[in-house]
Amino acid sequence: MPALSDYTNVFDTALHLLSEKGYQLWFDEEAMLYFAEKEGWDFAASSPVGLLGVVAIFEAKKPTTYREYWWRDDVKMDGKLPTAPKQNYTPVYVGVANAAIDAAKRRKD
Repeated sequence: MPALSDYTNVFDTALHLLSEKGYQLWFDEEAMLYFAEKEGWDFAASSPVGLLGVVAIFEAKKPTTYREYWWRDDVKMDGKLPTAPKQNYTPVYVGVANAAIDAAKRRKD
C-alpha cells in the first residue's frame, strides 16, 4: 500500500491545490476531461491527479513562450522502469502502524 495513490479520494485535494495556485478549473462532460488554465497556458487530463501532474511538468519546465513539444526532455526513458525498487526501503506508514500495534498491546496489558 503506497503512502499516496492516484485514486478518487485524492481528487478534491488535487483540484484544491490547483485552485490555490491560481488556475481556473472546469470539467468537460462531453470529452470527460478535466481542464486547468492560467495566463493562457491550458492543460487537460482524464483525472484531477493527472491534471496536477501535467501542471507540475509545466511548473518544473517554466516555459516562457509556446513551442511544439516544450515539455520534452533529452533523456529517453522509453517507459523502461525496473520491476521493483532498486533499493530496499521501509514505507513511512510502517512505523506508524507498528506504533499503533504496540499501543494496542499495551492497553490490553
